[in-house]
Amino acid sequence: MKAIQDIMTKDVACCTSDDNLFEAATMMKQRNVGSVPVCDNDKNLLGMVTDRDLVIRGYAQKKSGSSTIQEVMSDKLTTCTPETSIEEASKIMSEKQIRRLPVVENGKLVGIVSLGDLSLEKYSNEAAGHALEEISERPEVH
Repeated sequence: MKAIQDIMTKDVACCTSDDNLFEAATMMKQRNVGSVPVCDNDKNLLGMVTDRDLVIRGYAQKKSGSSTIQEVMSDKLTTCTPETSIEEASKIMSEKQIRRLPVVENGKLVGIVSLGDLSLEKYSNEAAGHALEEISERPEVH
């Protein structure tokens, strides 16, 4: 059975909690991602900021682009380790309704795994499909 370390993205760009909303949005645009981990200078994971956080907790609350990431980031995170199995990661993402799962070792960010990463893994197609189904909004809600 493969582990998350076999499929995770290892080159993860991070913000610090002192970076501002504009810098985070620019990083997301440049890297074509919807979320950025927030770490201290030693790569200790402090939180995550998503494009939705920028909009809902930031701009919609009339915060300026110079407001700090710390004002809008999520700091109650679910993580996994590099040794976590792909099936277990899929289960965690499904249960917690998350699309991206930070990978930490001794509190330090070492990677990130997304639903896209899971869907590319031939051994996890079923698990990734189930996770996506659980995370995505159901049509009857609209």
